[in-house]
Order: sequence, then C-alpha cells, then structure tokens
Amino acid sequence: MVPRTGFYRTGCCDTGPEDMGRHVVCAVVTEEFLGFSAEQGNDLSTPRPEYGFPGLNPGDRWCVCAGRWLEAAEAGKAPPVVLAACHESTLQVVPLPLLMKHASDGGTAQ
Repeated sequence: MVPRTGFYRTGCCDTGPEDMGRHVVCAVVTEEFLGFSAEQGNDLSTPRPEYGFPGLNPGDRWCVCAGRWLEAAEAGKAPPVVLAACHESTLQVVPLPLLMKHASDGGTAQ
C-alpha cells in the first residue's frame, strides 16, 4: 500500500510555511526518477516502517519537491506529472511549458 502523499499527508500536494522542500509537483514516479532521487540522497524506494512508509514503486503518484523535479528534468530523468494535481506554487519554480511537456493523466492511487 502506498502511503498518503503530500507534505501534510492529506493525499494532496498542498504546501505551507512548514514545507521547506515545497512538495507541490504531483509526479507519477518512474524507476529512472526513483534512481535519480536516491542518487541525490532521497531514497523513495526503500520502505521505512518507522515512519509508516512502505516505499514507492514505479507508477505510484507522489508529491515531490519542485526543485528536485526540476533537477531531474534538467538531467533528463523527470517523471510524468499530473498537472491538475500539482499545487499552483509549482509555477514559482518550474515553467509551465516544461510541466506541460511532461504531463500525464495519472498513475496509481494517492
């Protein structure tokens, strides 16, 4: 089971002052992105039961940091995004044309 996503674990890519990473991009994670994220020091694949986190699998939806998504895009490893589920503040970090280039209609639940 995929844990509820979003900084506040509401299932939405909402943000607020506590969200220093700006977890606002609704991504459909890919194996390539998961590998890229792990290389950057954020392993999203490995289960962390102490945090109630079973780890992500390719195809899962997850709210990722806008800056990390942009880094992945610049490296040619950006996962697809669900535009309608991204928080509008994503546009403060990632240009809309770049998001549209990676638009998807979904993935698995969450």
